[in-house]
Amino acid sequence: MGEIVGAGLLAHVPTIVLPEADRLELNEGKEITLVTGLRELRREVFERDDYDTVVVLDSHWATTVEFVVTAQQRRAGLFTSEELPRGMCRMPYDFPGDPELARNMEKFADKHGTWITAIEDEYLPIYYATINLWKYLGEGLPDKRWVTIGVCQTGDMEDHLRLGRALADGIAATPGRRVLLIASGALSHTFWPLRELRDHEASDPVHIRTPEAREADHERIAWFKEGRHDQVLDTMDTFWKFRPEAKFFHYLMMAGALGERACVARARQYGQYENSVGTGQVHLWFDRPADGWTGTDRPATAAAPHHPHRRA
Repeated sequence: MGEIVGAGLLAHVPTIVLPEADRLELNEGKEITLVTGLRELRREVFERDDYDTVVVLDSHWATTVEFVVTAQQRRAGLFTSEELPRGMCRMPYDFPGDPELARNMEKFADKHGTWITAIEDEYLPIYYATINLWKYLGEGLPDKRWVTIGVCQTGDMEDHLRLGRALADGIAATPGRRVLLIASGALSHTFWPLRELRDHEASDPVHIRTPEAREADHERIAWFKEGRHDQVLDTMDTFWKFRPEAKFFHYLMMAGALGERACVARARQYGQYENSVGTGQVHLWFDRPADGWTGTDRPATAAAPHHPHRRA
């Protein structure tokens, strides 16, 4: 039986993979702590031998009629970003995947009233919400499997929680797996307009798009540190006013896998809460509590009843 042994809400912003000189120029001569935080997280968590697989919940990969999970034996190639090719250009990547886990996830779609397809096509695109974090946390660790799951742009909060429930069941059904989850994405996510943007590239949170968005981010960071996932989930209507990246679907998938409102895992922060051209960025890591993600090893919240369905 597999298990989830750790999880994180991590920032993937393009600046983390810029050359150091460029990062310092953008940030008033100082290193951004999103970089130093990832280096510390690698040393403390990702270089350990108590896990074998990483599942990235990728806020940049938006599907439409189903959730998709990567199922290649290995993914390798060069990545150039369509969004910022000047800064993310021909980045090499090479890591094993986990087809068994992907297929096991797919098997639990009907149980949870959703649609999941495992895709092994070697030409399936990859996105920097996965690549940038792999560069810091996975490169040089050749035995660690990496799998990516996209958000679904036609889904809502309940759909992404259901994906998380299926993910947890798929992991449990995969013998011996010890998995780390990464919800790859930002908190509040409104950019400065292009003509103003270059005045707001430094990491100081004073550059977050609005004071109200900054306060909403700080509120949720505090709740995560207290293990109050229930508070985060119960106030999503409020947080959506500040346009969290991908409607916070990356976190909602993770929450669905960890027990949702019953999850009591407390976050520890790596680096500082920082700005990226108006958006709120932070690295938060959740170790599995000694008595389980929900404090009692209870299973994730059951899915709502559903009718049989047919794949689109």
